[in-house]
Amino acid sequence: MDDKTLIEEITRRVLAAVQEGASISQDPRIIPVGISVRHVHISAADLEVLYGPGHQLTPLRDLYQEGEFAAKERVALVGPKMRALEGVRILGPMRQRTQVEVSRTDAVYLGLNPPVRPSGNLEGSSPITLVGPKGTLTLPEGAIVANRHIHMNLADAQRFGVSDNDLVQVEVLGEKGLIFNNVQVRAKDSFRLEMHLDTDDANASGITTGAQARILGKQR
Repeated sequence: MDDKTLIEEITRRVLAAVQEGASISQDPRIIPVGISVRHVHISAADLEVLYGPGHQLTPLRDLYQEGEFAAKERVALVGPKMRALEGVRILGPMRQRTQVEVSRTDAVYLGLNPPVRPSGNLEGSSPITLVGPKGTLTLPEGAIVANRHIHMNLADAQRFGVSDNDLVQVEVLGEKGLIFNNVQVRAKDSFRLEMHLDTDDANASGITTGAQARILGKQR
């Protein structure tokens, strides 16, 4: 192959790749993916234990979902193995109950066996200790591995033919693309379209925040 032919072939392949990427991004079935690292949702009373009386969360940056933010406040997580995960971010706004979300890998490191749960479902979840600059808090339950889920508004839900709390099968696109089962639909007018995976699922599929996914269908 001479130089001219080689350049023409490279140009053809590059243009084909660009066009393929454009067609994917315009596909109405595409759902953006966000990767959730370990984090804490906290109650006002528990925040005061960790940071002192009257302390309020200090917003650091807004998150993708409306009204949610990463706070400047961070804590250490300690499990039965007496190992610590330090610098774990607190997310706002504050909640009625404190909830700790970790990956399965984090849980093994800490010596925990938390259940896979939707956010807010804490009954029977794992105990865990939180350490802040002003105090220590041991929760009898509160640590979970968050289930896979998709945030969407009601118009999106209608477009995809799904309803709140449906379980769907989702294909994550990429070089190590995977098909995930038991992905919960969370439909609410204020939600913005995004699938949430934890770091273990993201690493297994070789993706980062901004990857793309699509719903393959409902599960029974």
